[in-house]
Amino acid sequence: MSVNKHDLVVIGAGPGGYVAAIRAAQLGLNTACIEYEPALGGTCLRVGCIPSKALLEASERYHEAKDGLGEFGIKVENVGLDLPKMLGRKDEIVEGLTSGVALLFNKNKVTRYSGRGRIVARGLVSVSGSAGGSGSAGGSGTDNVEIEAKHILIATGSKAAGLRGVEFDDAVGTSTEALSYSEVPKKLVVIGAGVIGLEMGSVWSRLGSQVVVLEYLDRILPGMDLQLAKDAQRVLAKQGLEFKLGVKVTGVRKQGDRRIVEVEGGEGVECDKVLVAVGRIPNTDGLGLEEVGVHKNERGFVIVDEHFHTNVPGIYAIGDVIGGAMLAHKAEEEGIACVETIVTGYGHVNYDAIPSVVYTHPEIASVGKTEEQLKAAGIAYKKGIFPFKPNGRARALNATEGKVKILADAETDRILGAHILGAHAGDLLAELAVAIEFGASAEDVARSSHAHPSLSEVIKEAALAVDNRALHM
Repeated sequence: MSVNKHDLVVIGAGPGGYVAAIRAAQLGLNTACIEYEPALGGTCLRVGCIPSKALLEASERYHEAKDGLGEFGIKVENVGLDLPKMLGRKDEIVEGLTSGVALLFNKNKVTRYSGRGRIVARGLVSVSGSAGGSGSAGGSGTDNVEIEAKHILIATGSKAAGLRGVEFDDAVGTSTEALSYSEVPKKLVVIGAGVIGLEMGSVWSRLGSQVVVLEYLDRILPGMDLQLAKDAQRVLAKQGLEFKLGVKVTGVRKQGDRRIVEVEGGEGVECDKVLVAVGRIPNTDGLGLEEVGVHKNERGFVIVDEHFHTNVPGIYAIGDVIGGAMLAHKAEEEGIACVETIVTGYGHVNYDAIPSVVYTHPEIASVGKTEEQLKAAGIAYKKGIFPFKPNGRARALNATEGKVKILADAETDRILGAHILGAHAGDLLAELAVAIEFGASAEDVARSSHAHPSLSEVIKEAALAVDNRALHM
């Protein structure tokens, strides 16, 4: 078995891992990255964020062409669905972006190893099932490689959680399978009303499926602003999604070619396909953490300090595998902060400025604290709310659903949180994420000029509303 040497080895080439590897190489570290899947980019690029957004965009355009252009005076007849082409476009986008990561590795002289990484001792990682290293440093060309490294960064992400009593089969699966259904299900049951469930439910609903969302809690989108979550549920229900809240799923049984989703104390729901979207769990299988003594919590997440050190010197962890918000961009920020700390002694992530977006139509976006969190913490706050309906640009777009809510400290006026339900909410939120990062006040945003006519004016009006001085309502 050959032994290669690097300053840093990153296990996992998802957004957190590959960005950390690139940044480390920029800072002068001889860096390697291990990835088992043939394509780089992790769950996000391969079977998560990117393919789901491709389908969300395609399905929204299909739905608009079929049912939404009449409002603009545009007549469209005989609109048809070419599902194979839609899925093929999604795959082309994924292939292009994953290939792009490989090019970035070559450009930045990051050595790639294909295989499963396992930490066998402090400073030592084995790669099994590998065809050898590839990239700038080549590799040994053997099936098994050992890598000596002063620093080891775990960035193995997460995987879809299962549900007790529910077994996966050809009709019952996770979001991975839901990205590639060969035909539109006549009826789809989504278990879980979180981000993934609502996004994938929206895709197939737009394409013609009857979608029923079952949620154990009494609300959708747990963790997001409750007021906007209720508004979002109302809007999505108008679009055709059926919600059953406070429901405990106990199992799924087969009945011919159909499936019956069984619920506690109620009648089962018959359907063609079942999407289990009840969250994600850390992906630490086979990493050798127990053998080297890396601590995990009761939920299986790797425990780290504020600089992403584990309890074992020289071993770090970032991203989904350490818990918190399971977001690609959060993992990227952690990866950058981690390697910058290794090289420069300083790195920091402001978790209050990490945005979160649900790409339904309209989008739902959030950054900072919710009202519920501020109340629980006993923090006095002011809020400003402004709807999209009075906005000229929103009316021109026929996108008047939703509102912007800004929460500011009652004494200092510093923005503590912002929440948007509306068209392009994910893009609009960036202004408020930057505002929180810079410690801006609601008045700072209110006094900044916003282009007219633009959707961003709704943000300005919400900032004005914090001080009860909105101009257009």
